[in-house]
Amino acid sequence: MIFGIHAIVEALEANKEIDKVIIKRDLASDLSVRLFEALKSHPMVQVQRVPVQKLDSYTRKNHEGAIAFISKVEYQKLSGVVPACFEDGRDPFVVLLDGVTDVRNFGSIARTCECAGVDAVVVPIKGGIMINGDAIKTSAGALHSIAVCKERSLTEAIRFAKNSGLKVVAVAKGAKKSYTAADLTGPLALVFGDERTDVSDDVLRSADAVVSIPTYGSIDSLNVAVSAGIVIYEALKQRR
Repeated sequence: MIFGIHAIVEALEANKEIDKVIIKRDLASDLSVRLFEALKSHPMVQVQRVPVQKLDSYTRKNHEGAIAFISKVEYQKLSGVVPACFEDGRDPFVVLLDGVTDVRNFGSIARTCECAGVDAVVVPIKGGIMINGDAIKTSAGALHSIAVCKERSLTEAIRFAKNSGLKVVAVAKGAKKSYTAADLTGPLALVFGDERTDVSDDVLRSADAVVSIPTYGSIDSLNVAVSAGIVIYEALKQRR
């Protein structure tokens, strides 16, 4: 975490990997103009306007109305990962997360992905995860060895994946087709949503197929990290 407008502008100009910048809702000063200009050239940085109390909860020092959060991982682009897989003679295998914001779930999914040989985990800028120490710890260090791609939106990422020849399969509650009946071989992108909000309608419409994991108890959905583990390893079984 860094705070103060000058320090944040310097970090942006040095191309530091910044996850998010929170800015006081009514911030307006000559110095803030420089911050907003710097942010314009970094569209992949999430910006949120918040009450001053939110900033004060992070630090009592003079934050000047702005705090930035430095990412603990170096993000990559899906447009770089997918071609590299094909160049290596491998079918790309990526996982996209829609609305997953719990850092422990994210860390667990990253750990499963790394163990299963998934090439990348993809998150959106808006509504995506902010990777912190808890995520790194839960991933057992996997987040330092697997590619994490931050994209402008999941629908854009899905469009790129489909145009690159990947089959996009979304895992959602209520889908009639079981995950075991789906063809998960070849170039593949799996999409998982948070268990509370599920996969968004826009993403479902963009997918090539929608599948579900059957449940037989009184609870109708699994934890997203568990769901991801089940379907990722079904894909691994089919692919091998």
